[in-house]
Amino acid sequence: MFGARRAGGRCRLRRTVVQAQLIRTARLELVPLEVAHAEEMARVLGDPGLHTFIGGEPYREAELRARYERLVGGAPDPGTAWLNWVVRITEERVLAGTVQATVDLTHRTAEIAWITGTPWQGRGIASEAAKALADALAAGRIAGPIDIVLAHVHPEHHASAAVARAAGLCPTDVHQDGEVRWIRRTTAV
Repeated sequence: MFGARRAGGRCRLRRTVVQAQLIRTARLELVPLEVAHAEEMARVLGDPGLHTFIGGEPYREAELRARYERLVGGAPDPGTAWLNWVVRITEERVLAGTVQATVDLTHRTAEIAWITGTPWQGRGIASEAAKALADALAAGRIAGPIDIVLAHVHPEHHASAAVARAAGLCPTDVHQDGEVRWIRRTTAV
C-alpha cells in the first residue's frame, strides 16, 4: 500500500509495509513465516512426491533456511508484498504445510499457493488454510482492499483443484506455464 506525502511542494511516494499476520481457524493457525521454521519444515516438505506437479526436488534444511531468509526479507519490488505462513495444526502442535500470497499492491490482486506435507494430506488441512487465507485477503484484513485472489493449478492435480474450489476460486480458460488460472473476484471488477 502506498500513500502520498508532500515534502517541499513535491509529492513523494512512501511504502507502507504489509506483513503476514496470525490467522486462526477451527483447527489451524497460519503463523507468519520465520527463518527458524526451516528445520521443522524441511522434514514436513521432504517427500519428493510433493514435487510431482510443481517440479524440482525438496530443499535441504540449509537451502530452505536461505529461502526463508529471502522470503522474510520481502519482495524487492515496493509494489509487491510476499506474505508467507506455516500451517500449524493447533491440537497436535505440529507444522503441516505452508500457504503464501504474493500481493500486487498496485493492481490489488493476490496470488495464493499452498502445500501440505504428505502425512497430513487428505484431512482438509490445505482447504481450510487456503480458504482462511483467501477470506482474509478478500476482506482486506491483510493487505487492504484486494479485488482478485488467484491461484495457478496443474490441470491434473485434482486435489489442488479441490483446495482452490474450497477457497472460493473458480477455474478460467487462462493457462500460464501449463497451469490453469483460478480466480475469486472480491469486488465488482
